[in-house]
Amino acid sequence: MKGYTKPLTIILSVLLLDQLIKFWVKLNMTLGQEFKLISNRVLIHFTENNGMAFGMEFGGESGKLALSIFRILAVLGIGYGLIYMIKRKYHRGLILCVALIFAGALGNIIDSTFYGIVFSESTWYDKASFLPSTGGYSSLFHGKVVDMFYLPIIQGSYPSWFPFWSNEEFIFFRPVFNLADSAISVGVVIILLFQKRYFKEEIEEPASYNSEIVEE
Repeated sequence: MKGYTKPLTIILSVLLLDQLIKFWVKLNMTLGQEFKLISNRVLIHFTENNGMAFGMEFGGESGKLALSIFRILAVLGIGYGLIYMIKRKYHRGLILCVALIFAGALGNIIDSTFYGIVFSESTWYDKASFLPSTGGYSSLFHGKVVDMFYLPIIQGSYPSWFPFWSNEEFIFFRPVFNLADSAISVGVVIILLFQKRYFKEEIEEPASYNSEIVEE
């Protein structure tokens, strides 16, 4: 288990916290309900989406099924890659970032795969219930992903001279997201910022090996 402890701890921690937050929101808030955490800049706003991260959509029932299957295959691929990197002792920072991405992807897969059969539907007027006697709001692989974090940090309007969106409302950051989305984003951003450090050893090792062959 050497080398697996920290990645597993990150994965289990993200999954547990992500699902606890989603369960609480689903069972205690109506769709569209919100409350403020920090003034008007950090809010909990309950919404659901049928598609990808940050509320993006992928059309229709067949599209939803295709997306769910693609997510599962992608997570299996990420999991295989994570094990491969641990076994070959890749940079620890890279391994932990991939663990974050894996946990985030798996967290949203749980929603889209199972939430439709274990929850009743959330509406603008009624909260959902867990394992309702009448059955869930959808079928396997057709659940909705629960989002709740909304950060309209900067609000205003585009100037009149601005092309296409003149005088229209401007909000940063507009998408509503969840902890799983955050884990994926943080993992990807850190890899991009430190890619030279993370991949340096893997690039140099084959180069040094090839030079030894030439010398012999």
